[in-house]
Amino acid sequence: MTKSLTLSDVLGLGFMTFAFYLGAGNIIFPPLAGFLAGENMTLAMFGFLVTAVGLPLITILAVAKAGNGWAGMTKLLPVGIASALAVAIYIIIGPAFAAPRTGLVAYEMGLKPFLGEMGAQGLLIYTLVFFGAAILVSLNQGRLMDAIGKLLTPVLMLLLLVLAIGVFVAPQGTMPAAVADYQNDAFIKGILEGYNTMDTLASLMFGALIVDILRKKGINDYQSQFKYLAIAGVISAIGLAVVYISLFQLGNSAAGVATDTSNGGAIVSAYVLSLFGQPGQFILAAIITLACFTTAVGLISACADFFHNLTGMAYRKLVVILGAACALVANVGLSQLISLSIPVLVAIYPVAVALVLVTFLKGYFGRPRLTFRLVLAVAFLFGCLDGLGAAGMKMDAFAFLPLFDKGLAWLLPTLVACGLGVMVRGNAGQVSDATA
Repeated sequence: MTKSLTLSDVLGLGFMTFAFYLGAGNIIFPPLAGFLAGENMTLAMFGFLVTAVGLPLITILAVAKAGNGWAGMTKLLPVGIASALAVAIYIIIGPAFAAPRTGLVAYEMGLKPFLGEMGAQGLLIYTLVFFGAAILVSLNQGRLMDAIGKLLTPVLMLLLLVLAIGVFVAPQGTMPAAVADYQNDAFIKGILEGYNTMDTLASLMFGALIVDILRKKGINDYQSQFKYLAIAGVISAIGLAVVYISLFQLGNSAAGVATDTSNGGAIVSAYVLSLFGQPGQFILAAIITLACFTTAVGLISACADFFHNLTGMAYRKLVVILGAACALVANVGLSQLISLSIPVLVAIYPVAVALVLVTFLKGYFGRPRLTFRLVLAVAFLFGCLDGLGAAGMKMDAFAFLPLFDKGLAWLLPTLVACGLGVMVRGNAGQVSDATA
């Protein structure tokens, strides 16, 4: 008989998913966009919500629809290609970039405001403590829901709620004027800014991790897994939307409060200091540190689970190895890590979005196996062009491509490839690929 989750477990699963998404980047980007958008904040905010909330939710649903996690989504791809793509995504979102960044941002915004610049030795000590704690929480994967969903996340949500109420009840500044692309293309600019969260990539990881957690809870049938994964996705999407809306409003009422508007972290720091005084700095440090820590735990756990299934190496051993790698990479510094990660992420992100797209459209393809390979190849090729452009290379020969100047040269060719897949009809054997 199929088991079912209690209401407490369902909420814990949703809160855990929300916590895994909510890193420091999610807290930094919205206030800067709200500040720069000025009077066009509403349009920019809705654009941001499309890609920072909508796309991750759709990706979670795609993982649920495919069934069997990553293997279900990539079963029509060559095994070697599917494995290489998975390894690339897990390394990028895990020990190479995203996970080390959580420790760096926690250090920059959660500790340095109180102790000042501590140099390379101070960063080393902090990252060892931060990722050491993340390793300890990640070691017992079966208790992730209890350790994060039911304990840490409610504290994090309470702190964010206090900040959100303060923003709406007692705004500290005035509305700035819209600048640059926000003056005429606020919605499009908001959509592009939403990509910075990179939560669509994270959804591919978290979706597979949640499916595995559900199995450990005794939820083994497809329908129940889809239901609970969809519920978790919706809960996390609602939580993220509330956070983003309040942070957009914070940035949009920060004129006269924030003197340094070079990044969202500086805006939030100045606003919190004005709103709550010195105690507010402690609240901000707690928010950032908890957000970064829960995301680090999610990333390390998901990567360890994936590489355990891929190589057979013990999960707990992988947790230690990956956590240590994160601590090591984090010591290159935040600015250097971000500059290195942007071109790589720009190149790989289109492939993830394309995979989600073909997962939903699979039933409409006459030759699904061929279409899967074509669409992902097109997304990868044009994504690499965008990545090279983001790296600062001269790409004038490709300037004629639609949306190339926006970093979205991959979008239209990928959609065209999908359209061809729908138009081309296959014979009975080929159509059976859809259910293979």
